[in-house]
Amino acid sequence: MKALFKTEAGWSGLVLRLLLGIVMFPHGAQKVLGWFGGYGFSASLNFFTNTLHVPAPLAILVFALEFFGSLALIIGFLTRLVALGLLIEMIVAIAMIHGHYGFFMNWFGKQAGEGFEYHLLVIAICLALLIGGAGNLSVDQVLTESMTEPTPAVAKS
Repeated sequence: MKALFKTEAGWSGLVLRLLLGIVMFPHGAQKVLGWFGGYGFSASLNFFTNTLHVPAPLAILVFALEFFGSLALIIGFLTRLVALGLLIEMIVAIAMIHGHYGFFMNWFGKQAGEGFEYHLLVIAICLALLIGGAGNLSVDQVLTESMTEPTPAVAKS
C-alpha cells in the first residue's frame, strides 16, 4: 500500500501534477457537468456509447477519471493511480480516434480531426508521475510520511 503513495520529494512532481490536473479538469467538467461548452453527463454518455461504441461502464470510468482524477491530481492524492488511468486513456484515444488524423492538432481547421501530439504530452507527464510520484505539497507525501516507521533512538553511552 505504501508503494502506491510513495513519492520523491521535489518540485517537478508538484508542477506536473498541478498542470495536468488543471488541464484535465475542464475535459471532465464538460462531460460530467456540461461546463466549458460541454454537453453534460447524459449527452456525453450517449455520444460515447452510441457514436464511439464505448461500453457505458468504461465511458463512466473515463468521465470519473477526468473529473475526479483531475481534482485528485491537484491535491496530490493517488497520483500514481490517476496517472496510470490517464496514460491508458490517452493510448486508447490515440488508437481509437486520433491516430489516423496524424501527429498534429487541427490548428488551422484543415484536417478532418485532431492529431495525437497533445496525447503524447499527457502520456509523458503520466510516465513522469508514475516514476516519481506526486512530489512536494501532496496528500501522497503526507500519507507516505505517516506510514513510515520512526527510526528507533540509539542510546548514547
